[in-house]
This record gives sequence, structure tokens and C-alpha cells, in this order.
Amino acid sequence: MTLAVLLIAHGSREPSANDDLKVLALRLAESKTDSIVEFCFLELAEPDIAAGGSVCVDRGADRVLMIPYFLSSGIHLRRDLTQARDELSARFPAVSFQLARALGPHPLLDEIVLERVREVETDWGN
Repeated sequence: MTLAVLLIAHGSREPSANDDLKVLALRLAESKTDSIVEFCFLELAEPDIAAGGSVCVDRGADRVLMIPYFLSSGIHLRRDLTQARDELSARFPAVSFQLARALGPHPLLDEIVLERVREVETDWGN
């Protein structure tokens, strides 16, 4: 079985805003050498979710974990990403597509927020 991790962000008209996901995908690809790692965007940027899922299948994946790069389970996750998963499942019936939960709330995000607070406090003190 070949596993793919498909990272999904909202997407932005500002190309540099999309670079964070691309860089994350590269880092994960280096650390998860036994898995395919791809990225895509819900809207406003390319590749879109259909294209990202297709690349995973073209690369040999028979299982695709769709990982939302979203902080909460809002309408995009509950409606749009669920619909995208269902469409990919219908298009590629031999492949299993699983949609993960949003990144938050997760205790590790607490640590990230606290780190940002410490950074601002340090900068503010200078």
C-alpha cells in the first residue's frame, strides 16, 4: 500500500502567502521518505484539490490522507473539503481518501501561541 499525504490550505491571491504550505510539504517529504507528500489549495491558488489528489494517484497512492492546514472546523472543512473528498473518491474508486480534522484545537497550538507571545514580549522590551 502506498500512502500519500495531501496538505490542503485555503489559498491566497498573494503568492508568498502560499509558500508556507509549499515549504511545509518539502520538509514533510524529506522526513516521511516512505510516503508521497503533495500540497494543494481550496481556492485562489494552484494546484486545486482535484489536481492535488490526481497527482497523488498518478504517483501511485492507494490511500490519501487529506490534511487541512486550517485552524478550525469551519464551513470550508465541513462542506467544501468534504465535498472535494467525495468527488475524489468517486473519480478514483480504487483509492481511499480520508479527511483529517482541523489543526486546532490542539494542545501543541497552545505552545506555538505562547512562543509568539514570548517573541513579542522580547521584541517589545528592546
